[in-house]
Amino acid sequence: MSAVSSRLPVFPWDKLEPYKKTAAEHPDGIVDLSVGTPVDPVPELIRRALVDAADSPGYPTVWGTAALRDAITGWCERRLGARGIAHENVLPVVGSKELVAWLPTQLGLGPGDKVAHPRLAYPTYEVGARLAQATPVVYDTETFAAAGTGTGLDPAGLKLLWLNSPSNPTGKVLAKDELTRIVAWAREHGVLVFSDECYLELGWEADPVSVLHPDVCGGTYEGIVAVHSLSKRSNLAGYRAAFVAGDAAVLGELLRIRKHGGMMTPAPVQAATVAALGDDTHVREQRERYAARRSALRAALVAHGFRIEHSEASLYLWATRDEPCWDTVGYLAGLGILAAPGDFYGPAGERFVRVAFTATDERVAAAVKRLG
Repeated sequence: MSAVSSRLPVFPWDKLEPYKKTAAEHPDGIVDLSVGTPVDPVPELIRRALVDAADSPGYPTVWGTAALRDAITGWCERRLGARGIAHENVLPVVGSKELVAWLPTQLGLGPGDKVAHPRLAYPTYEVGARLAQATPVVYDTETFAAAGTGTGLDPAGLKLLWLNSPSNPTGKVLAKDELTRIVAWAREHGVLVFSDECYLELGWEADPVSVLHPDVCGGTYEGIVAVHSLSKRSNLAGYRAAFVAGDAAVLGELLRIRKHGGMMTPAPVQAATVAALGDDTHVREQRERYAARRSALRAALVAHGFRIEHSEASLYLWATRDEPCWDTVGYLAGLGILAAPGDFYGPAGERFVRVAFTATDERVAAAVKRLG
């Protein structure tokens, strides 16, 4: 086993394959609600922008075109309420997962440094820390946000703090005052905050707030960076279109490093991102699709005996039958439905499953029928 492989956890999705096979044996086929991958078409105006920029024989720049930076700063002002955000405060990235996985390494973190993430979290936060040979540590969002004193989180050696609101997998949203307390604590202790806000435009029972909002950051981006993706809002997972925004000093250093690494968003994707960020209509239309699927699945799961916790935002329902998560995965697979076991996101999720509502209307209807 290589040195890299030995310090990484087993890729969790491989463990789901036997259950996927069982679900696929259902007479009407599998309903795969395990992965939150978009299934609806890429909006026409985005595809048109991509095609119009297809004749791009030269190298793109890591920082992106001025038009792309204008689109990002404009969107941050319009959608996040960010003020005074300039080109130096933004940086396109090649999909948000790449950024999460390699950020600790690009920040120069290593042995002796700590990277904190929520106890229930997207597993790539931990992977990124391990790739850099830093130490991943977990914290409880509830006690940390409520106390504002770092309860359960020792700042010694802590260099990077991941926030994730709305949360993957739970859909939990941190309130504005909670975010404000966490940012203040991190600044007090010299800890860099990266806030993964990729589901921010998918609030259902809450209105998610960015760390870039002036009420949270106090009008300065020092020590904070927000991570955003177009995968969910615009069905662009296949385009790998994402960006970060915040502290100009941090992003300037990342820009220099990424230039050396050739980490460039393809020129046609840059053009498509400009079109996507400039249009709110397709986002509203996609939200309506997800809202209908969410409502149908939630009602069916509750009627079937599940309890839904949090889930006030994002593309998932955090569901439990008060039993070990793999028992629930097996039970649902017997109905031809594939869900993600909660322990993929940490031991605290061992009695939950994550149910995505990114399947087509027809497959969601099939799941509702089976649960009924």
